[in-house]
Amino acid sequence: MTEKKSVKVHTEIVNGICPDCEEYTMLVGITRRFYRCMSCGSDLEQHVNGKISYIPTLSPRSKLSDIQGYFDGEES
Repeated sequence: MTEKKSVKVHTEIVNGICPDCEEYTMLVGITRRFYRCMSCGSDLEQHVNGKISYIPTLSPRSKLSDIQGYFDGEES
């Protein structure tokens, strides 16, 4: 007899400003810490330090020029 394993999924939908597309949009919580923008599809990491900030996460498909431009204050 096989044992069934259950998985709990925590989802949350919040409104916020995406730092990538700069749109006020819905952000869907993939986990308690990571969110996805519904406008542009970028993955964001939530940081709480006196206020909630959403920071773009780095992934293997991120372009180095885009990452450097973000940290240099240039718009993409």
